[in-house]
This record gives sequence, C-alpha cells and structure tokens, in this order.
Amino acid sequence: MTTVILAEKPSQARAYAEAFAQSKKGEGLIYVADPILPRDTVITYGFGHLVELAMPEAYDPKYKRWAMKYLPIFPDSYKYFVPRDKQKQFKIVSSLLKKADTIVVATDSDREGENIAWSIMRQSGIDPRKKRLYRLWINSLEKSAIREGFQNLRNGWDFFTRYKEAQTRQISDWLVGMNGSPLFTLQLRKQGIKGVYSIGRVQTPTLYMVYQRDEEIDHFKPVPYTELTADFWASRHKFSGKLEPYQRFETPASLYQFLEQKGMGLGKQEGVVEKLKKEVKQVASPSLFSLSSLQSEANRRFRASASQTLKAVQNLYENKFLSYPRTDCNYITDKEYAYLAQNLDKYLAMLDNGEAKDQLKPAGPDKRYVNSTKVQEHHAIIPTRTTPAPARLAKMSRLDQQVYDLVLCRTLGMFLKPYEYEKTTALIRVDKLLFKATGNVTVNRGWKVLETRKEKAGGLPQLAEGQVLSARLSEEQKETKPPAKFTEGTLITAMKTAGKTLDDEEAQAILKDVEGIGTEATRASTIDILKKRGYLEAKKNQLTVTPSGQILAKAAEAEPLLVSAQMTAQWEKALKQIGQGQRSQDNFLEQIKRFISQMIQQVPDKLAIDPQLADRAKAEKQAAEGIAVCPVCKAGQIMDKGKFYGCSNYKSGCRFTLPKKFAGKSLGKRIVRTLASKGKTDKLDGFVSKKTGQRYSAKLQLEGDKLALAFD
Repeated sequence: MTTVILAEKPSQARAYAEAFAQSKKGEGLIYVADPILPRDTVITYGFGHLVELAMPEAYDPKYKRWAMKYLPIFPDSYKYFVPRDKQKQFKIVSSLLKKADTIVVATDSDREGENIAWSIMRQSGIDPRKKRLYRLWINSLEKSAIREGFQNLRNGWDFFTRYKEAQTRQISDWLVGMNGSPLFTLQLRKQGIKGVYSIGRVQTPTLYMVYQRDEEIDHFKPVPYTELTADFWASRHKFSGKLEPYQRFETPASLYQFLEQKGMGLGKQEGVVEKLKKEVKQVASPSLFSLSSLQSEANRRFRASASQTLKAVQNLYENKFLSYPRTDCNYITDKEYAYLAQNLDKYLAMLDNGEAKDQLKPAGPDKRYVNSTKVQEHHAIIPTRTTPAPARLAKMSRLDQQVYDLVLCRTLGMFLKPYEYEKTTALIRVDKLLFKATGNVTVNRGWKVLETRKEKAGGLPQLAEGQVLSARLSEEQKETKPPAKFTEGTLITAMKTAGKTLDDEEAQAILKDVEGIGTEATRASTIDILKKRGYLEAKKNQLTVTPSGQILAKAAEAEPLLVSAQMTAQWEKALKQIGQGQRSQDNFLEQIKRFISQMIQQVPDKLAIDPQLADRAKAEKQAAEGIAVCPVCKAGQIMDKGKFYGCSNYKSGCRFTLPKKFAGKSLGKRIVRTLASKGKTDKLDGFVSKKTGQRYSAKLQLEGDKLALAFD
C-alpha cells in the first residue's frame, strides 16, 4: 500500500516533510514517516505547472504560420505537453502516481492548485477513480497547521469542480489568445502597422482601462471656476470657511453679480457665529487584508509593484510567518481570532510601540473582522503563530519586512480602540451669507498609534454662538483637475471592482458583491504581462500605455466585448459558477467560441475603415522611410529613432547620430536633410545661451560626424 502526497513545488514539499517525525530525501521525492501517516508514504512535487496547454501547431503544423483562412482554431479536444526542462521530474511523479493506492493532493489550496494536480494526474494516464483520493486544505505552512490538515484530510472529489473551473479559465484564455492575437496582428498588418499584437481575455480589458484613463487625461480641458471663501480671526487664530450651501461660480463676473444681488462685496467684514455643533466621532481600524488590498496598500506606501508584493507575501507564507496569500477575503473565523488573541502580547512586543498596549479594547471578536459566514475558501492574510526572531527579520529583504509589518499592524488594529476625534462645525453669518468652517481634534488615537504618520492639527479655535469675528471675503480662482493616472495599486483595485475605481474603503464595501476581472492569483501577472510585452510602462509609480499599447487598445475597440471590464467580470462570475457546480464547462466554452466567431467575422471590416488606425499606419510608414542618406557612411539612411536621429547602418558599424535638440533649438527633419546633403545650414533663429538664457541666431554645420555652431 503506497501513499503519494503531491505538492506543488519543492519548498512546499520540504515544509510538509519538516512537520513529520522522519524524512529522507530521494531523487524528486521525500520519504516520510509519522504516526499520523500510512506506511510507505512519499512526498513528490511539481515545479508549479508541470503540464501546459499545447500550441496550435501541435494540432496541425499549418497553424505555425498565421493566416485568416485558418481561423477560428477550435480543437475537438485539447492537447497538453510537459516542457523539456520539467520532463525528468514529471517522469518521477508519474511513476509514483501509477504505483500509488492513495493520492493526497497537497498543492496550493486554491483553484490553480487543483488544476496543477489534476493536470499532472491526467497527463500521467492514471484513473483517479481507481485510487483513494484526498485533499489537504490548509491556510498556513506552520507545523501545527500541516499536522492538523493531514489528520483531517478531505475527500479529493469534493474539489473536482474547482479544477474544472481553473481548466475552463485556462482553455478559454487559450481560445481567445490563439484566435485573437493572429486576427488583430494580421488585420493591423493589412493597415501597414507592423508588429505582433497579443490579445487576452483579461489582459486586453485591463490594458483598455489604462488606455481610457490616459485618453481622458490627454484630452482633458481644465474648466476655470471661482470660489467665494472667507477667512476668520478669533483670538489671533485664523481659520477659513466656505459658502454654505456650497456653490462655485463659472467666472469672477458671476461671483460679483451674486454679491451685488446680496448688496455685499469682497474684503473686510464682520462675522457672527450663528450655530456651533460639536460631536465625537469614531473610526474603526480598516478591514483585514485580502491580497488585492495588500497589493494596493503596499504600492501606495512603498511603490511596490503588484508582483513584488505577491512575491514578498509568498516568501513570508513559505517561511511560515503569514497565512495563505492568494485570498480575496477580508475576514477571519473565530478559530483564527482565538490564536491571534492568545499570542497578542508576542505580536505587540514586535512593534516596540509602548502606546499600543494602552489602546487595547475589551477582548472579544468584532464582526467587522471576524465572521465565519464570510470565509469560504481562505481567510484574510494575517500573521501566523510563528513570529520571526529579530535576527531572522533583519535578514529579510526590505520589502518582506515592510509587508510583514503592514499585515501585523493591520491585524493588531482590530484589537485596539477606535480612532476618536471631536468634530466642530461652525456656521458663521457674514451679512446675508452663511459660511461653514469645520475642524477636527483628536480625542484618542486608538488604532492609529500603529501608524507612523501623525494627524495634522486641524482644529478650530474656541468659539461660542453669538461671538463676533473679524472676517475677510475673497475670491479664489481654481480649475478642474484631470483624473489621476493609474498606479499598479489603483489598477489592481479597478480590476477587482470591474473598472469602478473607488479608492476609499467604505465605497469598496458597497461593491463587495461586484465581480472583478482576473483573480487574486492572476491580477499581478496580468499587469506584468502587459509591461513585458511593451503595452504598459511604469514611471514614478504611474502606469502609461505605450504607443504599441495605444494601437492595440484602439484596434480592440472593434470588438466591444473584448475591452469591456464589465463583460469580463460576467465571464469571471460564470467561471465561479463552474467551480460551484452550477454551470458546465461545455456551456461556458461554447459561449466563448460564439464570441470568437463573431469577432473574426466583424473585426476585419471595422479595422479597415478606422481613420485613426489609417493615420497611425501612415505615420509608421513615414517613420520607416529614411530622412536622408547618411553623410558619414554614405550607405545607410538617417532614421528617426525617437529620442535622436541615427544611421540605419549602425549594425555594420556606423555610429552617426544627431540630437533632436541642440543649443536649446529643436532640430526638425528639414534641418537634418539640409545638414546631410550640404553639411551646413543657413542662419537659424531660436538658439538659447546656457549662461544668460538669451536667444541668438547661428548656423549649424557638420565637422566630420560632429555637430557644431557657426557664426560666419
């Protein structure tokens, strides 16, 4: 009787082995023994995905060459293969699975883990129905959690629908990519636009969200407006108020007209406190972290990319310091609360924060954080019972330390009192107008003692109803602002809320039932793919669509469903229904196939009449044509290289270049042509002195392969 424990990767297999009484390493496996295990138990592992979907040419060699006549590609059944560098390990795993009487699926406790395990079993050619099949489902790699999990193994077949969900997601992404990418690439080439353009069921609507935001910003036209504000003085304390009810004025003239109607003007006035209201407000600590909210917060605080944060939290999970990372849940159960409460002093000791203990609230779970009905697969990301020793913590990467501290503080926040402040609202009458001034004063910092940033002082001076104040009315010229560029943090949030980019926590809570695009496990990789393929770039923590990304996003508009975050979210909802056994794989894939067939039928005609793509093709053609013959090698063409002009013959050794700007003057193609053909220009205006900033005129000339000024 042989039992095989199938782990997802070597590090996971080692964590399991360390939890048992005895272990001995073999080639591609670990022999283990323990009273809680059957005799003859071995652990083996994959390297993540040992088995992958085959490319179209595996079905027919003709597909290696893209052609419209071969589309759509709809295999009757799907082929899988084992990459060459993983074949040795696959043979070991396959051999063990064939001999096994009992298989324990111990890959990551999520849909993708199911897909990895079942794909390996299927590719091995075994019949799982002839084996005893169990599932290890745990939230931590701590020894106690592993042992408890193996003592309470679940029926492996209970998780089969989750595998079907993950497999359906994998196949549908393959169908969209293997049909959409050649379709759009070939049609753009017809327009004269070169390159290979990658289409994805999730990546394309994600790219389009950033493209739309960039377009909004680029085409944004600020609208000026005027505000009427009042400055007040009480006991030499100055504070400001705004018109109540608030209104803005399109022009200064409309403000003056408004004041004239009231028989008033700007400048020094007298104000009287008409009404004063004081109320104490409380703010509970934020919700516990899901992976998306942790990625968003780490990006906001540390400018970490989504994938960097995922890597950090994965490292901390594998080192047994944090719970399972790929969770979309913000809640824990009473079980997790109990061990957190039991270890509270140990966690607080890690903070070196004397104020935190003073803020502890009465013990007991709060449904804002502890709610078993909200936990389906995995609970929120929280610290485990195992805390890193100071020496171990010091050896971690900077981001690993920051992420651990972030999760630790967020978790401890639920044990601390609410942040409490007194809000003062004053309504002040100035002649016939009313102004509202507000101020907040901290009463008790509560959970905010965990924050390194202190609140800014924003209180009002001591006021009393009927009090007379000095006032001054003034106009303030403002203009509307464009929307902010996406960061990886805000894009992760937008993906989770299907494009509804709400940043504050309460607004997101309203959208808790909205289906997002992608999954907690895939959103970071989707953004990485878009960056790797050159469609997105990140500068100073802001995401921007590149020129090739703009072409793809513009072209993808030809199929509205392809760029719709809402439609993609509906697909994600349907995929989840497969995982819950409420929908069949065939039903979903037929829907995807209908979508692809419609896309192949309609996109070519739509792209052919798109004027913006035609303009882009014309610009690419002009850019591909040489500006002039290179004056140095006489063989290459001078080309526009983006940031400079350079010779097309650079691979053969010609290093001739010209700058786009010289001595403060921009050099257009006409000037470059003149320099290349004559070696010298006529006198040009617009040069700027570095020393004085004065503008002057001069000629440009080539001295060998160098550019110089001439004043003759």
